[in-house]
Amino acid sequence: MFKKATRKSAKLRLGIAGPSGSGKTFGALTIASGIGGKIAVIDTENGSASLYSNRFPFDVLELAPPFTPERYQEAISAAAAAGYDTLIMDSVTPEWDGPGGILDIHDKATKASKSGNSYTAWADITPRHNAFLNAILRAPIHIICTLRSKTEYVLQDVGGKSVPRKVGMAPIQRAGFEYELTTVLELSLDGHLVTVSKDRTGLFDGADPAPLSKATGERLITWLNDGEAPQAFDADAAIARMERCTDMADLAATFKDIWTDTPVEHKQRIAAAKDTCKTKITATTQGDAA
Repeated sequence: MFKKATRKSAKLRLGIAGPSGSGKTFGALTIASGIGGKIAVIDTENGSASLYSNRFPFDVLELAPPFTPERYQEAISAAAAAGYDTLIMDSVTPEWDGPGGILDIHDKATKASKSGNSYTAWADITPRHNAFLNAILRAPIHIICTLRSKTEYVLQDVGGKSVPRKVGMAPIQRAGFEYELTTVLELSLDGHLVTVSKDRTGLFDGADPAPLSKATGERLITWLNDGEAPQAFDADAAIARMERCTDMADLAATFKDIWTDTPVEHKQRIAAAKDTCKTKITATTQGDAA
């Protein structure tokens, strides 16, 4: 049924895009410091985040290839289970366009298929990317994703001479990735200035390009906390729903519905309860058949 809409407090899903050298890693750490709490970083950039360990307190997981979506998901779950407040994924581009990433997986699947049809290869691969995206959206912590941008050189007039200048273009990830995020900021090489390509907060409306700062994170966390607290997950009620199921189809549908909203810290218990219900239904069914 429809009900009156209310704003609820939320977790940040922030994208920071830019070409190499635009300051994505430093900017992400700066914003995270303004949000406050414990910070974790998934570093796919050969240890670049640790160069700032003297400026910010954070823990790091240096992720090497293959950059499969499942390895990112495991890292997200580990960060949430360890009690971090903010996770910086620096960057999410290799999940799409890196060794072992989605495009690499797709290319290998196409070559291995008898038909060599690249279109049909997506049938098994797209769900893997979607699961990665869902892991970002449902994590019970703030997440900041950095994205590499495609780079292009343009000619700029400097003192009457045409001088090539590097600029960032579209972020390198699957088309539509940015639509799932709360806000997407784009950094320039010139002065590390920020422009906003997408914003659900309204905090950046009409703002002039400016560098990222700790105050940016402080403004974001204030906006995120300005709402009703979301209803806590009730594991006992979820298990009771599964226990009321009388057949496998009902149990499967109920578990799927529950699992979508199950926080990381409750997943093991919910999965175990589902197996118990499955055993009970099987025993009952066999008893009725006898």
